[in-house]
Amino acid sequence: MSRRQYLGLQTLVFSLVGAAFTTIYITQPVLPVLQMEFGVDEARASLTISAVILGISLANLPFGMLADRFPIRPIILVGGLMITLCGIFCALTQSLSLLVLARFVQGLFIPSLTTCLAAYLARTLPMERLNVVMGSYVSATVAGGLSGRLLGGWIHPPLHWRYAFVTASALLLAATCAAAKWLHSAEVERQSRSKSTGFLNLLSRWDLLRIYSVAFGAFFVFSSIFNYLPFYLSGPPFNASTHTITFLYLSYIVGIVTGPLAGSFSNRVGNGKAMAVGAVVFALAIGLTLIKSMFAIVLSLAVVCAGFFTVHSAAAGALNRKLSSNLGRANSLYVLFYYLGGYVGITTSGYAYVFGGWPGVAMVGFLVLSIPFAAGLVEMRQRIALGRVKEGGSDLY
Repeated sequence: MSRRQYLGLQTLVFSLVGAAFTTIYITQPVLPVLQMEFGVDEARASLTISAVILGISLANLPFGMLADRFPIRPIILVGGLMITLCGIFCALTQSLSLLVLARFVQGLFIPSLTTCLAAYLARTLPMERLNVVMGSYVSATVAGGLSGRLLGGWIHPPLHWRYAFVTASALLLAATCAAAKWLHSAEVERQSRSKSTGFLNLLSRWDLLRIYSVAFGAFFVFSSIFNYLPFYLSGPPFNASTHTITFLYLSYIVGIVTGPLAGSFSNRVGNGKAMAVGAVVFALAIGLTLIKSMFAIVLSLAVVCAGFFTVHSAAAGALNRKLSSNLGRANSLYVLFYYLGGYVGITTSGYAYVFGGWPGVAMVGFLVLSIPFAAGLVEMRQRIALGRVKEGGSDLY
C-alpha cells in the first residue's frame, strides 16, 4: 500500500469513527431542553445518553467475534444503515420512550463501526503502520465526542435538536458508504502461534480485573460529570444558556493533547503512579466545580479531562504490558468495562442529582475515584517489588 493510500485510509478511519462517536453524545448539551419538552426529571432525560452507552457495552464483544469470522464491509454497511435509520427516527418521534429505544439500538450497532474497524486494521496492516492509523482512530473518538456535543447544542439551535440528528445521520451515511466502497475485501489475518485464551480465563486474572475496574471507575465519573453539568449550570447562580454550556465542552480538546503526554508521563514514572496521580487530579478538579464561579468551572473541566485521560492512558498501557497474546480479547473486555462504567455512572449519578443536586454527583465521583487511586497504588507496589526481585537476581549473577 502506497503512502497516498495510507493517508486515504487514515482519513477514512477518522471520518467513520468520528461520525460514529458524534452520534453518542448528540443529546448531552440539550438535556435540559429534553427535560422540559417531554416533562420528565433529569434522570429520565439522561437515558438518551446512557441507553446508547448500554447498547455499546452489550454489543462490543459479539461484534468483536463477528469481525473475526466475516468480512468487514457488509458489517459496516449494515451497522451504518441501522444507526442512520434510527437517527432519522429520533428526529421524528414525539415519544421519549421511543427516543430512548432508538438510541439503545444505535448503541447496539456502533461497535459494528468502531470495534470491527479496529479488528480489521489489526488484521490487515503491518505493525509499523498500525500505530499510525490507530492514532487517527483514537483522535477521532475525541473529535467525534466533541463534535456531537457541538452539533446538538451549538451549531443547531438547542430547540431544534431534531435537526442535529438529521445532520449526524447524513454524515454517518456518507462515511459508511465511503468505507463500504474503499475498504478492500482481502483481509489477511495474522496467525497467532499462542493458544487462544477465552474471556472467562482473562476475567479470572486479578491483575487484569484490577485494570478493568479502573476503566469502569474512570469513565463512571467522567460520564457523570459531563452528563449532569448542563443541569448544574442551567440553574442558579449560573443560569447559563445552552450555547454557553456547549462552549464549555471545548475543554474536551484537552484530551487530544493529554493522551500522548500521559503516555510519556507513564513511561517515566510507571503506570501505577500515573493512575494514582491522575485520580487525585481528577478528584481535585471535581472539587473545583463546587465553587460558584464560571471561571472555576472552566478551569475544573480542563483539569477533569487531564486527570481522566491520564488515568485512561495509564490503564490501557498497563493492560497491554501485562499480556503477550490475546490482546484483542483483553482490550475488548476493557472497552466493555469502560462503557458499563459510563452507563452505571450516568444512571447512579442521576439519582444522586435528583436527591442531592450537584454536590451529590460530586460526592459519588469522589467515592468512585478511590478505585483507580487504589489500583494505582497496588500497581506501584508491584513495580517496586518486581524491581527488588530483579536487583536480587543481578546480585546472584
